[in-house]
Amino acid sequence: PLRDRFGIAHKIEFYKYDELKQIIVNFSRLINLNLDDEASYGLAKISRGTPRIANRMLRRCRDFADLETGGIITLPLVQKSLARMGIDELGLDQMDCHILRTIIEKYDGGPVGLNTLSAAVSEEQDTLEEVYEPFLLMQGFLQRTPRGRMVTRQAYEHLGMNIRSEDQLPLFSSR
Repeated sequence: PLRDRFGIAHKIEFYKYDELKQIIVNFSRLINLNLDDEASYGLAKISRGTPRIANRMLRRCRDFADLETGGIITLPLVQKSLARMGIDELGLDQMDCHILRTIIEKYDGGPVGLNTLSAAVSEEQDTLEEVYEPFLLMQGFLQRTPRGRMVTRQAYEHLGMNIRSEDQLPLFSSR
């Protein structure tokens, strides 16, 4: 109803890596940070397609850089900072991994309903749908089916977990 009221339908899309990299570079200049090119691209890759997250990660890396490199942000510093924050090389945080592992370990990879998953990971359904699922879907780790959420082959591989029987896995691939 809200969309119909204004008569304009817009589709919101995630930012591309190059766009995020430029946002990060611009923000680093604004706050007087010394940031190398590899570091800016590394931050763009883990920013979940969102400038707000990119800038937040840059500020956290700045905190680590102040302590460890005298304020210079390099790719190794970004990687070390992300590891300390529990964020992997693709931008998955601890809750993302918890969601995927729960579906794999408790529900044999799915399908599992949103209500059940919400209770299992102790997170609100709205938060799962609006915060975590879009990124997991975009990365190809999660699939929504009429029967519920299922993890994909990529999720098993990324987490280093054994894949259940091949005939039951979704064939979806984002790569």
